[in-house]
Amino acid sequence: MDAVLKPVEKTFERKSPDQLHRPSREEAEAAVRTLLAWTGDDPDREGLVETPKRVVKALSQLYSGYFEDPAEHLARTFEDVGGYKDIVLVRGIPFHSHCEHHMLPFIGEAHIAYYPAEGVVGLSKLARVVDIYAKRLQTQENLTAQIASVIDDALAPRGLAVMLEAEHQCMTMRGVQKPGVSTITTQFTGVFQDDPAEQAKFMSLVRGKGL
Repeated sequence: MDAVLKPVEKTFERKSPDQLHRPSREEAEAAVRTLLAWTGDDPDREGLVETPKRVVKALSQLYSGYFEDPAEHLARTFEDVGGYKDIVLVRGIPFHSHCEHHMLPFIGEAHIAYYPAEGVVGLSKLARVVDIYAKRLQTQENLTAQIASVIDDALAPRGLAVMLEAEHQCMTMRGVQKPGVSTITTQFTGVFQDDPAEQAKFMSLVRGKGL
């Protein structure tokens, strides 16, 4: 009898900033100056002479998520919720991130729902988790998985649903140039993963159609 071949799951480890050599601010500004010259413009002209400093400052804000731990924002939970055990949904969390392939923005909304097990977390903390992971170079698939993983680990809910909807500027500004196209990614755990009716309930609430 032929042996049954099982697919091999690949794991990808990402180095943290403290494991990498981080160039100095001066080196980063010099790199921007080089790119300005590469585009065909003059980095010494009035309008561009301060641009390297501005770009590096902007990047430090756009990618600040590398230096924050989202799990810290989920450490405190509240158990005194009157015995509430039904769904908790935070809908329409706006976010902007940058595609790791072209470093162009993708902008959209995140929707997060969970069934509490031991307690609930402050609603703003879920938005904070989205922001931290979004302020890194990302793919939408990885961003969705990271958000789901850290919340599931911290809260151990009976079920978790994460949905991201975004428009990618790498499809709008370059390449196929198709504005208005949205990408949807989802991740489910627990009852949301096991019960299609729970997935339908989540989607209905996200779309604003009630139960």
